[in-house]
Amino acid sequence: MRMPDPDRSTIAAKPQIVADLAEIVPGEGVIADLDELRAYESDGLTAYKQPPLIAVLPETTAQVAAVLAYCKTKGIKVVPRGAGTSLSGGALPLADGILLGLGKFNRILEIDYDNRCAVVQPGVTNLGITHAVEGQGFYYAPDPSSQIACTIGGNVAENSGGVHCLKYGLTTNNLLGLEMVTIDGEILRIGGKQMDSPGYDLLGLMTGSEGLLGVVTEVTVRILKKPDTARAVLLGFPSAEMAGDCVAAIIAAGIIPGGMEMMDLLAIHAAEDFVQAGYPRDVEALLIVELDGPQVEVDHLTEAVSRIAQQKGAVSIQASRSEDERLRFWAGRKAAFPAVGRISPDYYCMDGTIPRKALPQVLSRMRELGEHYQLRVANVFHAGDGNLHPLILYDANEAGELERAEAFGADILKLCVEVGGVLTGEHGVGVEKRDLMGEMFNEADLNQQQRVKCAFDPQSLLNPGKMFPQLHRCAELGRMHIRGGKMPFPDLPRF
Repeated sequence: MRMPDPDRSTIAAKPQIVADLAEIVPGEGVIADLDELRAYESDGLTAYKQPPLIAVLPETTAQVAAVLAYCKTKGIKVVPRGAGTSLSGGALPLADGILLGLGKFNRILEIDYDNRCAVVQPGVTNLGITHAVEGQGFYYAPDPSSQIACTIGGNVAENSGGVHCLKYGLTTNNLLGLEMVTIDGEILRIGGKQMDSPGYDLLGLMTGSEGLLGVVTEVTVRILKKPDTARAVLLGFPSAEMAGDCVAAIIAAGIIPGGMEMMDLLAIHAAEDFVQAGYPRDVEALLIVELDGPQVEVDHLTEAVSRIAQQKGAVSIQASRSEDERLRFWAGRKAAFPAVGRISPDYYCMDGTIPRKALPQVLSRMRELGEHYQLRVANVFHAGDGNLHPLILYDANEAGELERAEAFGADILKLCVEVGGVLTGEHGVGVEKRDLMGEMFNEADLNQQQRVKCAFDPQSLLNPGKMFPQLHRCAELGRMHIRGGKMPFPDLPRF
């Protein structure tokens, strides 16, 4: 993986840049000491580390606008960062760039129950929104496993989902409005409390843009009334393929669960040892199917799902008998990532999406790939919408294992595209999948996407080196005749 060559002149000008930024963000808002910058040297993709030139921690939208306008004038690169939970290297800093940390934007500005929405700053955690409204019987639907830590601004950048995205959608389906700042320092408002807005869908364009188009400083999200009844059903199967067949059968029956998750044997045991969620240990695959709505509907759907599971060979069926038990079932799934950390020194968390019907085929092929690369893989994923999260287990202290894990991961993502899926479901492209974009898009596709980038950021100062395997000058893109050749991307420093 490679990143742009650093601009030596920018690095040499660091003292002056620090002084200028300190006037915009006074007090402790500018960090220049190398030891202090280590806290920002990587995000959740910890295999790659690079301290930023400077970290800036603004507290107001006006300060964000002033910082971006200054960087535009001086030609300084900017990497926006929320909580740093990105698993694709989307917030990986640059040696010659400013890291713009938005952790101080952590206030809930307004809760409007009449219009069923909340206005929050981007540094508010995902779970923090639900905590703010649950007293009135509301919640925020998208719930990534990292929801206790990940921020809503980062959710917008990556279009994050979660275990309940099958029925209630990803971030984009629960987003009503944004305030954003362009690289020119212009403050824009897109959307609002209304259900829809006229004109181009700029809200859709910003969602999932990974910090390449602008910096989000305020978010208006939809909040939902908590369902009358919710019940989670654990379904155990002798094989992952049989569990995959059950997923397809449930959806084919016209049942749309609130969530439908799958875990394989490795993940089941790791989560059960960690959380004691009540998972069966004698099955090869576990489905967690949540059904919600009026009690009479939930009762009917629980019976229907149990019947389908029996027909597909389930050897264990257990429905939650209380709210505490339902939450415990989910606690095991949401703790699966840290739980796997107990059985391996390191793991590489993948993110690809496939058609549901291809699930048995892909699981079988992943086992073959694991044997080829001599690495174990624990499967934890959103089975309902085909969003896979294979966790490739490796030891970075063993020579060559990280490289094998990356090659294994690349083959999994290529397999996703091969069966009609996509490279990412919710983690984004970042640097992790950047050089695989050619597997899914041809050169014309990528050039057209870069034209959008150029319209917002002609100098490519916002999060450069992410998403695109080739970066062309905007003037070249305008002439339509694109000269090949990759950017000179030196190797990234590894952990």
